[in-house]
Formats: sequence, C-alpha cells, structure tokens
Amino acid sequence: MSVHWKIEKFLRRTQMPPTKFGRLAVRDPRLVHDLRRGREPGEAISARIEAFIAESGL
Repeated sequence: MSVHWKIEKFLRRTQMPPTKFGRLAVRDPRLVHDLRRGREPGEAISARIEAFIAESGL
C-alpha cells in the first residue's frame, strides 16, 4: 500500500484534519494537500510518515 493511501486511510479512521496530520508527522501542514496534487514523498519523509502512523497505534 502506498504512503498516500495509508495517510488517507489514517485520516478517515481518526477524522484528523490533513493540515494537523502534516504538522504532527513531518512539520509540513501542506503535506497532504501536496500529495493529493501529485507530490511524491522522498524516502526520509515516507519513513517519518510511516513511523507517525505506527506510533499512533491505530
């Protein structure tokens, strides 16, 4: 599953606003917006996103 889909699933499950997710996960409130517009995250950003989702316990 791509990082983008993991984020979308996480947002639906937690009802967290996209800007809050970006700020908490990688200190970038525009992250989700940019991903939805085609941005591809690098390896480091992807790892931080995956770690944030895993640490949330959901």
